[in-house]
Amino acid sequence: MATRVTEADAAGRPPEPGWRRPRLAPSLSEVYRTVPVGEGAWWRKALAFAGPGYLVAVGYMDPGNWATDLAGGSKFGYTLLSVVLLSNLMAILLQGLASKLGIVTGRDLAQACRDHYSRPVSLALWVICEIAIAACDLAEVIGSAIALNLLFGIPLPVGIAITALDVLLVLFLQHKGFRLVEALVVALIATIAACFLFEIIIARPDMVAVAAGFVPRPSILSDGHQLYIAIGILGATVMPHNLYLHSSVVQTRRYEETPAGRRMAVRYAFLDSTIALTCALFINAAILVVAAATFHTSGHTEVAEIQDAYQLLTPLLGVAGASAVFALALLASGQNSTLTGTLAGQIVMEGFLNIRIRPWLRRL
Repeated sequence: MATRVTEADAAGRPPEPGWRRPRLAPSLSEVYRTVPVGEGAWWRKALAFAGPGYLVAVGYMDPGNWATDLAGGSKFGYTLLSVVLLSNLMAILLQGLASKLGIVTGRDLAQACRDHYSRPVSLALWVICEIAIAACDLAEVIGSAIALNLLFGIPLPVGIAITALDVLLVLFLQHKGFRLVEALVVALIATIAACFLFEIIIARPDMVAVAAGFVPRPSILSDGHQLYIAIGILGATVMPHNLYLHSSVVQTRRYEETPAGRRMAVRYAFLDSTIALTCALFINAAILVVAAATFHTSGHTEVAEIQDAYQLLTPLLGVAGASAVFALALLASGQNSTLTGTLAGQIVMEGFLNIRIRPWLRRL
């Protein structure tokens, strides 16, 4: 195993075989290998590894997904559920590879790019990644601000400012232990899932039609309108910064750094991310199913805005509180996404540039 070194030390050391540069200190060093993985039954190890996958799953149910799922469900019913399933299967594969990279090489994806590619190429990749994170974060912050506006009447600019303060919570929880960050994220995911379970129960969708929606249809490719929204669903679901995030946070586990220990870690990390992304599949599918059962069947086929969905849910479903539950799920989704987006931003900057700045300063 290569020794982790500072950049000054690395200047005089040869890189490992296959790498241009030696491995440096890990990103998020304050939580690196802080979660022990003890011996014992398989389920104890599975619980020890549970967590990073849920941080990643958050990106697959962020407010950006909501708009495409609402548009797809209201306009085409259950047809595009197969696209949601396909995008989730792609995510499981990609995240499994990202976690394997982090465990086997001891580098997150940003560090691997820095140590493998030339300096100009790695800088170009860093710029592209930062732009992608900023674009995703914009949707997440605005989604939270919209939820605050719908629930409490808070103006959007004030809601954006409140949402941006989530970095303080990340800092507090990181100092208390990374398990607390994971627990908060899992609690918010459970809130979103409970909200949409409630929405599905009162929407009473045709379950036979829902099952049929998971079977791909040729019309998705032949109909330009369906293809357009299908591409939007794929684009909103596969989040590049999640690959950087997962390859780093999986290194918070303290396992034996031997070939057998790494193989065990790869297996349990894959199990963790697969279960977590299956939860994300349920939530994404639930958004589309609720839109199809509520809007498409009632003739409201042009509902693509979150505010429109909020206004129509209670009147169409006839259940008081349906719209409020929808907005609560949106708030949990937005807050969750901005929390993990802050972590991903730290990892990308530290990994590509080996520069560490305070999260609150980066958030600004």
